[in-house]
Amino acid sequence: MLTISQLAAYAGVTVRAVRHYHRIGLLPEPERDRSGYRTYDAVAVVRLIRIRTLADAGVPLARVQELLAAGPEEFAGGVQEIDKALRAEIRRLQDTRSRLARLAAGEHLALPQSVVDYLDRLRGLGVEERYIEMERDAWIMIAAQVPHSIDSVIAKKHEELDDPEMVKLYSLLGGALDWPADDPRIVEVADIMERLMVRAVEAGEVGADDGIDDQFVDLLDSTMVESSPHAARLLAILEERGWRGWTRIERVPAERLNTELSPS
Repeated sequence: MLTISQLAAYAGVTVRAVRHYHRIGLLPEPERDRSGYRTYDAVAVVRLIRIRTLADAGVPLARVQELLAAGPEEFAGGVQEIDKALRAEIRRLQDTRSRLARLAAGEHLALPQSVVDYLDRLRGLGVEERYIEMERDAWIMIAAQVPHSIDSVIAKKHEELDDPEMVKLYSLLGGALDWPADDPRIVEVADIMERLMVRAVEAGEVGADDGIDDQFVDLLDSTMVESSPHAARLLAILEERGWRGWTRIERVPAERLNTELSPS
């Protein structure tokens, strides 16, 4: 007959594990002998080894009892079910690891891959990092508002970058943070933006439903104005020419514009 320490040693587990298996009902707990000790036989050793083998193979303890009592077919089916669950858990953990790896890159925090790729394309065009950071923060907010359509929005942005005028605009905006207040290039930026907006109107792209409410548009516009020292002047120039907005650009009718700009 064996003591609990000997049982544990023969089965390759700890005494603590044996006691845990007693508590959860996996290993029957023998009665005490006349000396007050619990003693174990070969049957307990074999059962404990089987328990340890199943546990080491990844079988949840909650299912060990079921498998120990199962016939060959039931045992095989149970193992297949456990394997299927483990494979699903492995996929989940691999996906978690992938997300963590993307987060380590910095920009993937709260941004879908499509936006990250777009920002990388701007870097490839030589746009300064400070300007890209401004865009990144805006895209974080936009992606949270329209998660189901953000990929299509970014696809349209990629199409726009195929236009040399848009590339020229980004090259100017990327360095605008260091321009003096009266820098004439601000007018050049306004000229390019106006040409792009005229094309958008002609293509029927201005005024389309973008899924973003007016209050959120105002938030994005005010954030842009606060972030750039030249934004207010640029928007004023465009408004004098009959355009309003930044996130959602609109054509202001001439009669309305004259009324708003005329002194009261």
